[in-house]
Amino acid sequence: MTTTSQEQSVFDQIGGTPAVTAVVTRFYDLLLADPDLAPFFTHVDMRRQHTHLRAFVAAALGGPEPWVGRGMKDAHVAHAITDAHFDAVVGHLVTALTELEVDPSHIATIGGALAPLRDEIVSA
Repeated sequence: MTTTSQEQSVFDQIGGTPAVTAVVTRFYDLLLADPDLAPFFTHVDMRRQHTHLRAFVAAALGGPEPWVGRGMKDAHVAHAITDAHFDAVVGHLVTALTELEVDPSHIATIGGALAPLRDEIVSA
């Protein structure tokens, strides 16, 4: 039986693990180059951070493994993240997705999935 693209998850449609890995790598390149966001990662093990975000993004996009990490609120509450920080992070993610030629409809789906997280992540 052949699976149509409508039956495939966004994870599969964008290219699975290799695509998620490329997006996460480019995303962190952009974040760490941003003088307003880079300080959040000063004392962070970036190798571990990449692993966590790859797993989170893959699960959020319908990948084969469920997310088993901390909730967004618990992971971010200590960082005093503002709406401006949140918007900048989303902007960098959109840039990474666009640069890696992810279909605009998938970028919109991903953006729609991030919007409800604002209330859990923004604490300042």
